[in-house]
Amino acid sequence: MKNKEKKNPIEEARRYVANAEETIVKAVYDPETKSYTDKKYVKTAGNILWSGCLVALDAVLHVREGRGRPSIEKYKDAAGSRDRKLLAAIVNGYDIMHLSLGYDGTRYKKTCDLGFELANAIIDRCALLYHP
Repeated sequence: MKNKEKKNPIEEARRYVANAEETIVKAVYDPETKSYTDKKYVKTAGNILWSGCLVALDAVLHVREGRGRPSIEKYKDAAGSRDRKLLAAIVNGYDIMHLSLGYDGTRYKKTCDLGFELANAIIDRCALLYHP
């Protein structure tokens, strides 16, 4: 049986952000409208960003223990008792990455840029709190 190397979740989360950057390019930016033209790639990038954040958050907050799928409320509660800056980043990140980009497919470039900024903020904050 092969030994599987355990990946650093922070590095893995950053890989997700890199994948989202590759995906958003496919959405094709229109400078005239200051928007991306293809909603499908915006949604995909938003979902990739949020998934990467969850990888980092799971490493720090340990909300996946127990039964069932954790809700955003579990992440908020765990972050609120651990780090208020992380909580603020989660609240804003969830709204932008998961809802606006991943669910609605908002194509406005500034919103997409904010999603990437918030993803990096969450991952950076998790990097400070992560102790393997």
